[in-house]
Amino acid sequence: MIVKLRFHVLYVFLVVVHHVFSVDRSNFKTCEQSSFCRRCRKMEAGKSAYELDLSTLQTSDNDLKVEMIDTDSHVRFILKISPIVDNIIRLQVEEATPLRQRFVSPHVLVREPTLNKWSVTHKTEKSVIIEVKSDNYRIELHSVPFRIDVFFGDELVVSGNAKGLFKFEYTRTKPEQMDPNEDPGTWEENFKSHHDSKPHGPTAVAMDFIFPEAKSAYGLPEHADSLALKSTTKGEPYRFYNLDVFEYEVDSPMAIYAAIPVLFAHSEKRTTGLFWLNPTETWVDITVGNENVVSSMLNFVSGGGNRPQVDAHFMSEGGNMDVFLLLGPRPSQAFTQYTKLTGTAPIPPLFSLAYHQSRWNYNDQQDVDAVNKGFDEYDIPMDTMWLDIEHTDNKKYFTWDPFKFPDPVEMQQNLTTRGRKLVAIVDPHIKRDPGYFLHNDATNNGFYVKNKDNADYEGWCWPGSSSYLDLLDPKVRDYYASRYKFSNYIGSTESLHIWNDMNEPSVFNGPEITMPKDNIHFGGWEHREVHNLWGLLHVMSTYDGLLKRDGSSHEESQRPFILTRSAFAGSQRYTAIWTGDNAAEWSHLRISIPMCLSLAIAGMSFCGADVGGFFQNPDRELFIRWYQTGAYLPFFRSHSHIDTKRREPWIFDSETTGAIREAIRARYSYLPYWYTQFYFYNATGMPVILPLWAEFPEEEATFSIESEFLVGNSLLVRPVTEAAVSQVSVYFPGKNDVWYDTDTYEVYHHGQTNVPVTYTKIPVYQRGGSIIPRKMRVRRSSALMQNDPITLIVALDSQGKASGHLYIDDGTTHKYLHFMDSSVLIHYTYEDNNLKSEIVGDKHFETPSWLERVIIIGLKPGSYKATAYSKNTETTLVTNYDEEKKILTIRKPALPIAEAWHIKLY
Repeated sequence: MIVKLRFHVLYVFLVVVHHVFSVDRSNFKTCEQSSFCRRCRKMEAGKSAYELDLSTLQTSDNDLKVEMIDTDSHVRFILKISPIVDNIIRLQVEEATPLRQRFVSPHVLVREPTLNKWSVTHKTEKSVIIEVKSDNYRIELHSVPFRIDVFFGDELVVSGNAKGLFKFEYTRTKPEQMDPNEDPGTWEENFKSHHDSKPHGPTAVAMDFIFPEAKSAYGLPEHADSLALKSTTKGEPYRFYNLDVFEYEVDSPMAIYAAIPVLFAHSEKRTTGLFWLNPTETWVDITVGNENVVSSMLNFVSGGGNRPQVDAHFMSEGGNMDVFLLLGPRPSQAFTQYTKLTGTAPIPPLFSLAYHQSRWNYNDQQDVDAVNKGFDEYDIPMDTMWLDIEHTDNKKYFTWDPFKFPDPVEMQQNLTTRGRKLVAIVDPHIKRDPGYFLHNDATNNGFYVKNKDNADYEGWCWPGSSSYLDLLDPKVRDYYASRYKFSNYIGSTESLHIWNDMNEPSVFNGPEITMPKDNIHFGGWEHREVHNLWGLLHVMSTYDGLLKRDGSSHEESQRPFILTRSAFAGSQRYTAIWTGDNAAEWSHLRISIPMCLSLAIAGMSFCGADVGGFFQNPDRELFIRWYQTGAYLPFFRSHSHIDTKRREPWIFDSETTGAIREAIRARYSYLPYWYTQFYFYNATGMPVILPLWAEFPEEEATFSIESEFLVGNSLLVRPVTEAAVSQVSVYFPGKNDVWYDTDTYEVYHHGQTNVPVTYTKIPVYQRGGSIIPRKMRVRRSSALMQNDPITLIVALDSQGKASGHLYIDDGTTHKYLHFMDSSVLIHYTYEDNNLKSEIVGDKHFETPSWLERVIIIGLKPGSYKATAYSKNTETTLVTNYDEEKKILTIRKPALPIAEAWHIKLY
C-alpha cells in the first residue's frame, strides 16, 4: 500500500509538472552537457589526424580494405568500402586490434547487401580511384588526410571527411592519472542526480559529409521540426536518443521517441542519401546553404566558389562506423535504396487503414460497448476500439481487470459482429509483483536487463517498481513472443491486436526518463550500445508472437497490426508509428504533417498523430480540422489523455459531428486507393505519403512546402492547420499538370492559388492523368465493405490520358505472399476514348466486387455513348455528361472488377 501511494504521488507530480510547464528541458541533455558530443563538436575543421596507409591496400572486384592511422596516437583502424547493387556504397571503419569488441547492430538490415562489381582504374601513393561502370559512378580515395569523394558521372555528389572531422576513439584502459586537458566527462559522467560509470571509457565515432550543390536536406526523424532540416550552427544539433518527452515542443531538434538516422540532400538535379547505421546516442549537425563554410579541401575538389551545399556531421557515442551512401539520383530511387537495406513494410490488414477510436482509458466493458454502438447511432464508420493501461489487472500486461473487463472475449465478439477489432496496450515495463507470472518467470530465468552490479535492474513506470526484459537475448524474445499465445494470453482472440507504448524504454526515475547507460544486456553489452535499438526489439518480439499465437501456418495466419512509439531503422517491417504525446494546439496539428512526411521518406509510411491532441481539450474548430487532416494521413486514430474530456466524434454540436462524419466517410471511400498504395509500399518501398519535392524534384518552389503532401502520386492534400480562415494558399506543382478538386471537379493549374475553405471542406485534389478507385457505399466498418462495388475516378491530363492501379486480396491473411489465386493487381488506362482494365502478372483473385460507376473528369462537352467489352460480351452503357461539373458519368457498367475488360466511348 505504501509503494502504491508513493507511486501515485510521483505520477500526480509528473502530470502536474508537464501540464503546467510543458516539456521540462532540464530533464534532457544538451550537446554541451554530453561529453562525447562536446568532444566531437569542438574538433577543428581542416586538421584531420587520420591517414590511409595505401601500402596495405587490398582490393577485389567488389571489396576494398586498407589500414587507417591516427597520427596522434598511432592506433590503426581498418577501412572497408563495398559497392552495393542499385547505386549504394557501404563505408565501414573498425579498430584493427580493439581491447573490447564494439557492438554491431543486428536485426536492422533485412539481409546482407548484394555487392556490385567495380575496377581500380588509378592508384598512386596518395590516392586510389575505383569505378563502378555499370552505375556510372566512381570513388576517389585520398590518403593524406583521409578523404572519400564520390562522383556520379563527372559531378561530385558527396565527400566524406572533407572538413577533417572524422574521429574514432580507440578502446583503452583508464589511466591512473587523468590528463588535465581531457574532457571531464570522458571516463565517467554525471547528469543531475545520475552517475554514468562508463566502465569501457570513451568510444565515440564521428564523420562529416558534404553534399555539393544540394539546396535542402530532409529526413533524420523523429523530431518535432520542419520538413526541410534547419542549420544547427547556432543552436543544438539534431539528437537521436529515444526518449519519453512529455508534451514535446514543436520546431525543436530535441530527441523524442524514435531514431532513424537517414538523411537526404536534394537539389533540382539529384537526391543523395546517407544512412548512418548506429544505435548509440547520436547527434547530427546540419548546415544548409549560405551558412556553410567550405573547407579548403573541398574547394580543391570542387573548384570552390559560392555554391549551395549541405553539410552533415554525424557524432555517435560508440559502436563501429557503418555508413551507406545512397546515390539516387531521383528521390524515389534514394528512398527505395534505403528500404532495400532495411526492408519494406508488409501489407497491413485492411482494418488498420480505417478509423480507430481510443482514449486513456475507456472505463469498462460497458463503456466500450456503448461507444461501439454510438458509432452506429451517429452513422459514423469505425473499425477499431482501443484500450489503454487501465484495462489490465493493476498494470500487469497480458491480464484484464476482473471487475471492469470481466469477459474480454464477449467484448471482442460484440465488436466483431459489427466488423470491428480491438487493440490492447502491452507496455515493456514488468511490474515487480510476486503474484505476477511474467515477473516470476523473468526473475527465475534471468530474463531481466541487469544494472551495472549485475542485479536485476529496477526502475519506476506506471506499475510502480518495474523491471525490463532483456530483449537483446533471443531466448527472452522467444519467451516474450510466447506470451501472446491464446493459451497464455487468456481473453485474447484473433480480433485483438497490440499497442506497444513506452518502449524507448521509458523509466520515470531514470536518467533522462530512460534506462541508465551502464545497464548490462545479453552478451555483456551496455545499454548505451543498444539504446535506440530497444524499441525495434520490442516490436519484433510482439510481431513474432502475433504470427504464431494460434499455431496456424504462416500463410493462413492473420496479419498482425502493431502500433509503436519507439522505432529505429527497420521498424517498418513490423509496426505502424504515431507521433506520441502531442497537445490540442494548432502548432501540434501543423507539425504532425512534416513529422509524418519525414518518417515516411525514412521508411516508416504507416504514421499518424493523435487526432484532437493527446493533452488538453480542443475546441470544435480544432477538433474538426484534426479529423480532416487525420483522414488523409496513413494511420488515423483519435486518442487523448485520461484527464481530458471525452472525445467521441459526437461530443460537440450536430454541425461538428456532421463535419467529422464527412471526413471519416471520405477516408473509407478511399480505402481501395490507400490499400493499393500500401501494396506498392510493400513491393517497392516507395512512401505512401510524399512531400511535394519528392514527386516534383525539379521545382525549387516545393523544397520548403510542408503544409501540403501527396497520397501516392495522385492525391494532393492541403489540410487546414490554421484557426478561423476562409481561404488557404495551395501550391499546385507540375508545370504541365492539371489538378481537379475532388468535390467540385474545378480545374487548377500550376502555381500558387488561394482557395476557399469551409468547416466541411478542405482542399483535396486529384492529379490529371490518374485513375483512382473508390468505394462510395460507406458502411459501419471496412470489413462490411470488402465486396462492395468500385467507382473509378478517371482524371484526364492535358493529353486526354490517365492510368492507375487497384490491388485486392483478402485483407487479413498472409495468403497474398504464397498463392497465385490470393491477390490481384489491376492496371487501368484511359487513352483514345478507351478505358481498359488489365490484370498485371499471373495472379488472380475471386471477388464479387464489380464496377458500379465510372466518372471521367476533363472530357470536352458532348453527347457520349459507351460500350463495354468483356469476355466476348458487348453491352451498351448509360452515360450522362454534366455540363456544370464537366464530368461524364457511366452508370452501372456491372463489369467484374478482377477481370480484363474495356469500355469504349463514342
